Amino acid sequence: MGKKPMTAKAKKLAKELEDAAKQEAVKGGDLGKKKHPVLVTASIAGVRTSRYLSQDVKIEQFSIINFGKTLVRDTTLELNFGRRYGLIGQNGAGKSTMLAAIAAREIDIPDHIDIWHLDKEADPTDKTAIVSVVEIVQQEYSRLEELSLKLMEEDPEENSDLVSTIGDKLDKMEPEQFEARACELLHGLGFTEQMMKKCTKDMSGGWRMRVSLAQALFVQPTLLLLDEPTNHLDLGACVWLEEYLKNWKTTLFFTSHSQDFLNGVCTNIMQLTADAQLVTWGGNYDQYQRTRAEKEKNQWTQYKKEQDDIVHLKDFIRSCGTFSNLRKQADSKQKILDKMFEAGITEKPLTDPSYDYKFPNSERISPPVMAFQNVSFSYSGKKEDYLYKDLDFGIDLDSRIALVGPNGAGKSTLLKLMRTELEPSEGQVSRSGKLRIGQYNQHSEDVLDLTRSPLQFVIEKYVDGITTMDGVKKLEEAEWRGRLGTFGINGDYQTRPMSTMSTGLRARVVMLLISLTNPHILLLDEPTNHLDMECIDSLARAINQFTGGLVLVSHDFRLISQVAKEIWVCDKKAITTWKGDIQSYKAVLKKEVMKRFKKA
Repeated sequence: MGKKPMTAKAKKLAKELEDAAKQEAVKGGDLGKKKHPVLVTASIAGVRTSRYLSQDVKIEQFSIINFGKTLVRDTTLELNFGRRYGLIGQNGAGKSTMLAAIAAREIDIPDHIDIWHLDKEADPTDKTAIVSVVEIVQQEYSRLEELSLKLMEEDPEENSDLVSTIGDKLDKMEPEQFEARACELLHGLGFTEQMMKKCTKDMSGGWRMRVSLAQALFVQPTLLLLDEPTNHLDLGACVWLEEYLKNWKTTLFFTSHSQDFLNGVCTNIMQLTADAQLVTWGGNYDQYQRTRAEKEKNQWTQYKKEQDDIVHLKDFIRSCGTFSNLRKQADSKQKILDKMFEAGITEKPLTDPSYDYKFPNSERISPPVMAFQNVSFSYSGKKEDYLYKDLDFGIDLDSRIALVGPNGAGKSTLLKLMRTELEPSEGQVSRSGKLRIGQYNQHSEDVLDLTRSPLQFVIEKYVDGITTMDGVKKLEEAEWRGRLGTFGINGDYQTRPMSTMSTGLRARVVMLLISLTNPHILLLDEPTNHLDMECIDSLARAINQFTGGLVLVSHDFRLISQVAKEIWVCDKKAITTWKGDIQSYKAVLKKEVMKRFKKA
């Protein structure tokens, strides 16, 4: 039996599907469109009002709903080509969901705008760092060449616009420079020549994230989306990335908790407000703070004046009662009141939430609480591999130390020696028998049972009570709710499974667990990685009010400046005290990093 001829309607549908497939291919294949797990339960809407051929993106009536909660409400998202936007907002507000929605083209992004979304580390494989970076752009180059030939063979005239778009992409790529440029980017992100030739399966998650970041920078997409790009970077790599991105030529849209980084990179700050609106401010983070403070001051003045006027007018109208001789005056005042409401009353300014983190004070311990005596260490135990040699220092309850230095110098290793997770190869680390340590590191969230809610988790974990200065104390549910609220875990977040919460909210639960140890010393390794600005400020206040000691490793220059009294530089198998503050260290570090980069 012969094949049935296609109807005109079927032919039209087939043509539309074919054209859609071509457009999808030009967008960038898997590079541009990734279905992020966070979008599975999300509902996203928006209407593009920017011109199709423009490199600017403007989406109106933009909304995101996830788990029944409105994250973004009927607002405008505008990204202009060549601008660098820093997206800020509270933990759990929906920043990562927004980036994922844009990357997956859940809203109408023009086809010619290719997107790269950096939100996870490179896969652990047998490929080296260099190959992992080069292969990405090689694959894209080959794919685009093949696609261009295919389109030309099919119908050169009909596909001319698509072929032109592909040609522009190919012109930006220089195959003969692929390896050199890959090495340049990896070097800037802290890789030595030896490390560049290491397989990604033999790297930590932090180093694979740097490989992924190098891939993103290498591809140079029209729209680059970065979710907390400074996480897992040391101070030197942060400084290099800040310098590199401040000259980014296409559109950059990223989240960051680092005020220094936002100041160095941004041309605009985009604020996701508490009432789910997007507000764009000109300038970097410092300029945003000044402009917003001035605007809110004026708004408060106007708001209070209008509210006072409303109260005064209403009181006058009520005082007139039913007296016929006062009705004209009352009606006149009512008209003034009606006109005020018609014109629109100034809204009460929304203030950012502040939290009251607290680390409880413990009993005093006579110094030295912890002492390193002629300590040397290497993971192999061999002297030629020593990370540290002949360390002599003490830490007590008055210590406020920030550890800085290049990646691989041993900052996290030093904290492990303090925590007894490692034993020295030579020498001795002595600790007071009464010492309790509160610790935070990149694996701290592993202690959480994500199937449980925060309230359920802490009640089950501390069923026998918590340690206090007065002994062990059992807490009732209301007390647990209060403790969670202190660390910004409020409302339904207390009873929701932690698997549905942002990493920032889970980090707050870990901070609560640290406080429950009633520590004498805090050992914090990159505690700000998933915290928003308000949480970082709350953490700084809590540390400054804490009567115990602190040893901090952080790439957040601002947190260090808020809490550290001493800067210890870990480098060349030794620890030396920096004589200036953290900003003077950053200035010297910047000169050294950029000098090495230019030389390489």
